[in-house]
Amino acid sequence: MGKLTKRSVDSMAIPAKGQAFLWDDELRGFGVRAMPSGLKVFVLQYRNDEGRSRRIVLGRYGVLTVEHARKQAIMKLGAVAGGDDPAEERAKSRAAITIREVCDWYLENAESGKLLGRKHRPIKVSTLAMDRSRIETHIKPLIGNRQVRSLRMSDIEKMQMDIVEGRTAKPKENGGRGGRTTGGPGVAGRAVSTLHALLAHAMRYDIAENNPAAGVRKIAGKPRTRRLTAAEIRALGKAFTIAERNGENPTGLAAIRVLLLTGYRISEVIGMQRSWLHSEKGYVHFPDTKTDGQIRPIGKAAIAVLVSAPEKRALPLFFASDFVDRPFSGVPEVLRALCTIAGIESVTPHVLRHTFGSVAGDMSFSELTIKALLGHGARGSTQNYVHLDEALRLAVDRVSDKIANLLDGTDLAILDIAA
Repeated sequence: MGKLTKRSVDSMAIPAKGQAFLWDDELRGFGVRAMPSGLKVFVLQYRNDEGRSRRIVLGRYGVLTVEHARKQAIMKLGAVAGGDDPAEERAKSRAAITIREVCDWYLENAESGKLLGRKHRPIKVSTLAMDRSRIETHIKPLIGNRQVRSLRMSDIEKMQMDIVEGRTAKPKENGGRGGRTTGGPGVAGRAVSTLHALLAHAMRYDIAENNPAAGVRKIAGKPRTRRLTAAEIRALGKAFTIAERNGENPTGLAAIRVLLLTGYRISEVIGMQRSWLHSEKGYVHFPDTKTDGQIRPIGKAAIAVLVSAPEKRALPLFFASDFVDRPFSGVPEVLRALCTIAGIESVTPHVLRHTFGSVAGDMSFSELTIKALLGHGARGSTQNYVHLDEALRLAVDRVSDKIANLLDGTDLAILDIAA
C-alpha cells in the first residue's frame, strides 16, 4: 500500500470482529492494528536473535502521530539489530510492575486525556479526583507495594475488608475544615471498582498482564434512606435565620437552600454557572453532569435564591469561594453548623437531595416525574422532557414551593387558614 500516512490510517476499515492490520511498505514490520471497538494502535513486528517472530505495541493512534510512531519503530528496530528484544524486556517489566506503579501510570495518562472512559471520551475531571483520592488514601497504603502478578482475588477482598473496618480511616487534620477519610462498605466497594477499572486500562495498554480485581464481589453499602421530616425542615428554616445573625458564611447558606429546593447534587450546585440558568423557561442547562450533559427543571423559589447571589470578582459561578477563583467548598461544614443549631443529626448534602425526591413522592408525583426532577431519567427522553411537558415545570414549582413554605414556616399558617 506504500508508506503509512494519516490519511491511510483514518480511512482504514474497522473489522466487525477480530483484528485488521495495515502495514507500511517502506519500514518493514511497522503497521497499524484496528479493533472492532474502533481503537487503532501502532505495532512493530520483528524477529529476535533466536529467529522468533515478536510483536509489540508502540502506542495508540491519536496519542501518537504516524511520524512519531515511525520514529519509535526505527529506534526499536535499531535495538533489535543490536541484539535486544523489546518484547521480552516489556514482558519482564510487566511481570514486575507494582500496584503503585500502575496507579501512577493510570493517573498520569488519564489526567492528560490519553485514556478514554465511558462512551469513548476522556475520563471526567471529577471522576479522576475521586479516583486519585481512593488510590492515595486506600489502595496505595494497603497494597501499593504488591506486584500485580502476585496479587490474588483474595488479596483484593482482604483490602476491601480492611477499608470496611477503617484501617485507612483518618480524622481531620488539626480539627480544621475539610473532609475526613472514612471507611465502611460503600467506600470499600468504590475503591475496588476504581482498582478494577485502572487495571483494565493497564491490561489494554500492555502495562499489566492480569487484572486480579476481576471477579471480586464488591461489598454492598447500606442504602441511604435518611430524609428530613417536615418538622426538621421547619427547624432548619429557623436555623437559617439564627446562622445569618451569627455571621455564618452567606455563600454556604445560600448553596444549602438551593440544594434543598432543587434536589441537585452538591457538585452541580457549587459548580453551576450563571449562563446555565434559563430562569424565564425554568431550567438549568448543565453541559456536564454525573450522567453527561443535562437540562434540568428548576422551581421559582430556587431561581429567586440564585439570582440574588452576589457576583464575586466577575466569576461566572453562583457560589464562588470568598478567597480563590473556584467553587465554594465549605458547604458540608456550613451544613453541619446549621444542623447543630437546628438540633438535627446525620444530615449530608445527599440527604437534602433525597429529601427533595421524598417530598415529591409525598405529593404523589410519579416515579418518572421524580426521576426527571432529580436527573435520573432515561437519556434521550428526559433531555426533551422539560421542553415538551409543562407538567414537569409545574411539578418542580410545586415541590420547591412546598419545601420553601416548610423552611419559612408558612405551611403552618396555610393549615391554620384552611382550618
